Amino acid sequence: MNSSQTSREIVLEPADNDRLANLCGQFDEHLRQIERRLDVEIASRGNRFRVTGAPNDAAAGGDVIESLFKLAEHERLDPERVHIHLQESVMNQGQAVSGSAAADNNGEEVIIQTRRKMIRPRGENQTLYVRNIRKHDLAFGIGPAGTGKTYLAVAAAVEALDNEQIRRIVLVRPAVEAGERLGFLPGDMSQKVDPYLRPMYDALYDMIGAETVTRLIERNIIEVAPLAFMRGRSLNESFVILDEAQNTSVEQMKMFLTRIGFGSRAVVTGDITQIDLPAGKQSGLSHATKVLSDVDGIAFTFFQPRDVVRHALVQRIVEAYEASDEKA
Repeated sequence: MNSSQTSREIVLEPADNDRLANLCGQFDEHLRQIERRLDVEIASRGNRFRVTGAPNDAAAGGDVIESLFKLAEHERLDPERVHIHLQESVMNQGQAVSGSAAADNNGEEVIIQTRRKMIRPRGENQTLYVRNIRKHDLAFGIGPAGTGKTYLAVAAAVEALDNEQIRRIVLVRPAVEAGERLGFLPGDMSQKVDPYLRPMYDALYDMIGAETVTRLIERNIIEVAPLAFMRGRSLNESFVILDEAQNTSVEQMKMFLTRIGFGSRAVVTGDITQIDLPAGKQSGLSHATKVLSDVDGIAFTFFQPRDVVRHALVQRIVEAYEASDEKA
C-alpha cells in the first residue's frame, strides 16, 4: 500500500444479505461508483468492507457506505440515488455534525414543504440559498447549471403560496437563446414563451401536479411572462422569479428589479458563464452583482462546480470549462 494511503475497516450490522445486496448493487455497481467518485478501492466480504485511499477519501468512503447501508433498510438503491448521496457527502465533507449544511442557525433542519413533497437543500450553498430567499425580499442565486438554483426558487415560491404569504407566483425569463428570437417561434404568446420557461414548469409539475398548475395559470395565480412584458408593471404580494438572468441587459435588469411591489419577494437566478447576449452587450446579472453587493435587504448566493447535483459528468464538464476559461 502506498505510504500516502490508508485503509478503513467497516463491519455493517446486522448482516442482512438482502440489505447488503441492495447496498452493493448488481455486480457491485454501487461500490464501483463510490470508487470512481472518491478515488478509493473497496474490498468486501459478507458484511465486512475495507476502503483504501488517501486518508480523507478513505474516511469519506467509509461514511458513505455506512450511511447508504442505513438507507438500504428502507429504500431500493439505484445509481442515481447513490450519485446524489455521494454528491451530498462531497459537498458536506469536513462539516461538523452540529454545523451540518441542512441545519439552520438554531440547529433545526432546513426544509421546503410543498403539497406533493418535502424538499431538503443539498449542501451548504443550497441551504444558504434557501435561507437567503426566506430572509430577504430579493435574493440572487448565481452559478453553473445543475446546482438547483431554479428548482429551489420555485419550491420556495410554491411554499409561500401554500402558506398564503403571497397571492401569486410570477415566472419571468428573457427570450434570448443562442441566436434565436421569440418571433421565430409559431403560436400565440403563451406558446412562444412556454419553451423558455420549461425548467420552471417541470419544477411546478413535480411539486403541485400538472392539473393544478394549469388551473392556477387559468386563474392567473401563476403567471408566466417574457421579461419584455414587465415594463410599466408593479407587482404586489407576489413571488417573482427571474430565470436565466445572465441574458438580461443592464437596462432590463434595472427595469425588472424596480417592478418589485409591496409584500413581494423576488429571486434572480443565472449563470454568468453562459451568456447568450450579442457580443459587446454587458450582462445585467454581472453588472448587478457589482452594483448591488452592499445594498441592505439583498442577498447573493454563489454556487461552485462542487455544488452540481446532476450526473457526475456534469460537474467534471463545468470544472473543465472553468479551467479553460482561467487559462484563456
